[in-house]
Amino acid sequence: MQWVDAVVQGVLLGGLYAQYAIGMALMFGVMRIVNIAHGDFIILLGLIGISIATAWGLGSAGLILLLVPLGALIGWLLQHSVLNKVIGTDPIPSLIATFGLSIALQNFMLQIWSADTRSLSGGTLSVASVSLGPIHAGVLPVIVLACAVLLTGGLDLVLRYTAFGRGLRASAADHNAATLSGVNTKEVYALATAIAVGILGMAAVFQAMRTTIAPPDGGAQLIYAFEAVIIGGMGSIWGAFTGSMILGVAQVVGFRIDPGWGILLGHIVFLIVLAARPQGLMSRG
Repeated sequence: MQWVDAVVQGVLLGGLYAQYAIGMALMFGVMRIVNIAHGDFIILLGLIGISIATAWGLGSAGLILLLVPLGALIGWLLQHSVLNKVIGTDPIPSLIATFGLSIALQNFMLQIWSADTRSLSGGTLSVASVSLGPIHAGVLPVIVLACAVLLTGGLDLVLRYTAFGRGLRASAADHNAATLSGVNTKEVYALATAIAVGILGMAAVFQAMRTTIAPPDGGAQLIYAFEAVIIGGMGSIWGAFTGSMILGVAQVVGFRIDPGWGILLGHIVFLIVLAARPQGLMSRG
């Protein structure tokens, strides 16, 4: 039964990873923009949320309502001010630009918040749990997973059935052809990046409630997001969600085997999938 419990806890952990990954799936998997600062935005928004909660006493729901539009604004400004100038068929310029941004953000956060770890109090929500026989699930992780499912499903529907989604897919497939067809590719990309970073506003609140955060932590979140996207398959929003579940389960099972194997087993599973099916598990290729 302990392994069933490990799978359940891994799926719940995967719910948090999915919130990192679906924004990455939109930028990296669909738009082919490599945003190295993705994890740093999670930490930045989380630290802003903690500071606001400390100063104003705002609860988690209020913080989400504040940080999601703030994240969207940051994403929109990032695309217009930086990424639209380096976007193209070659992903290297966006990688270099966002790598520099990542370094700058980390140093900015260290200057403002220092290297101390911080967390966001979730009150009774952080310790509440539900029991299904011998298996116990925290209420907060269940909420995180439910939000991840809703975000993934909603984003998938937007990409499939809206004019914005069609314009984004057309721009990613052939930038010049989309422009000739009347698609304002710069605005479409700016809106997509706004959505991707806006989602991180919710992820940042849940991350700060579930564990501690510090300015140097962005790299780990970036790696988990990349691995989830590649495991699931480039361009697939549900693939990123599935990859997050696999990564979460692998890590929890690894921790149950040996504490030193937790994170490592997740990386090993990623490498196995990359070697056996480089296009990802849910890719049509």
